[in-house]
Amino acid sequence: MIAGLAADAVLVLHGLFILFVLLGGLWVRRRPRAAWLHLPAAAWAVWVTSTGWICPLTPLENALRHQAGQVGYSGGFIDHYVTALIYPEGLTRPVQVALGGVVVLLNLAVYGSLLASRRRRTRSPAPPPASR
Repeated sequence: MIAGLAADAVLVLHGLFILFVLLGGLWVRRRPRAAWLHLPAAAWAVWVTSTGWICPLTPLENALRHQAGQVGYSGGFIDHYVTALIYPEGLTRPVQVALGGVVVLLNLAVYGSLLASRRRRTRSPAPPPASR
């Protein structure tokens, strides 16, 4: 029972990580220091997606499922959980690379707008000092 709950926790963590990669740039717009967490996470996700590697959370979840007497799965998290929702016929290699590209483009747009707004703020002249 504990191993099954742990596997479910890994599943939730994995899903939250993917959401953080996809939407974390929006958090960075409000909290720029969050980029120190988001950029490495996004880079990791793009690397794993574009190279075809399997995230270490997938084998961990499978090991816990086997330990709990449940059936694991082959392939990666996206193949098993997301593909069934988005791509019922299966996730091909070109589509997987395209998904990595979408993550890159989405984050470039968010970070580009963040940098542009910071530049506008630093270029605007300071208000004149109040006279006494």
